[in-house]
Amino acid sequence: MTWLSLIVLIPLGAAALKTAGMGFDRFLEVVTSPRVVASYRITFGCALAAALTNVVFGMVVAWTLVRYRFPGKRLLDALVDLPFALPTAVAGIALTALYSESGWIGQFLYPLGLQTAYSKLGIYIALTFIGLPFVVRTVQPVLEDLSPEIEEASAMLGATRGQTFTRIVFPTLAPSLISGFGLSFARAIGEYGSVVFISGNMPMKTEITPLLIVTQLEQYNYDAATAIAVVLLLISFVMLFLVNRLQRHALKSVARPGAK
Repeated sequence: MTWLSLIVLIPLGAAALKTAGMGFDRFLEVVTSPRVVASYRITFGCALAAALTNVVFGMVVAWTLVRYRFPGKRLLDALVDLPFALPTAVAGIALTALYSESGWIGQFLYPLGLQTAYSKLGIYIALTFIGLPFVVRTVQPVLEDLSPEIEEASAMLGATRGQTFTRIVFPTLAPSLISGFGLSFARAIGEYGSVVFISGNMPMKTEITPLLIVTQLEQYNYDAATAIAVVLLLISFVMLFLVNRLQRHALKSVARPGAK
């Protein structure tokens, strides 16, 4: 508890105390200004979309790595962890170079009317990139423990592939998928380095909340920066609390009868 207090509770408490000294009217004025509210929408909207995308494709990647053998499998398994090790600024520069109008990928998307760099789509791409490993690494161990013989037994009893997946495989993977979603979502909310390069940082359009906090700090507006950070913290806490409740419910649904 002492270590937790020093690392987590005391800093969070200091932020709350700093905000309390502003007064409620000033606090409400800061956190509900149009620019701040727009940054909330962009941050949480893109983070949620990226986390949901990672749940789907993270499960596909984990399934491929566990259930199939193919050349380059070990290399692909190692590349999954690349967003963990890669500095976020490097990731942002690389994604911007790829998805800009003259980039390797962007040059094919812009003629189709898809502006990737310097748009919300670019933010979504960056958040998906940095969040994918969280889902893969939480689902992969569960899949490794899920014996293929269970699926074979289900097929022998007359179940279709769809029934086997929806009634056996997915309920087993659900807790880890929810956990991976929570981790990916939490990381995306606080992501800064990879987003500032590809977003364009236009107020009311592509400005994320972490960038707005940094902007307030650079202007020595510490009260406003702290107030915005506290709101971000509270919303994140509520979202993670809901994710944990869903995870507990999923764990209970797959628990064996009589298991504690």
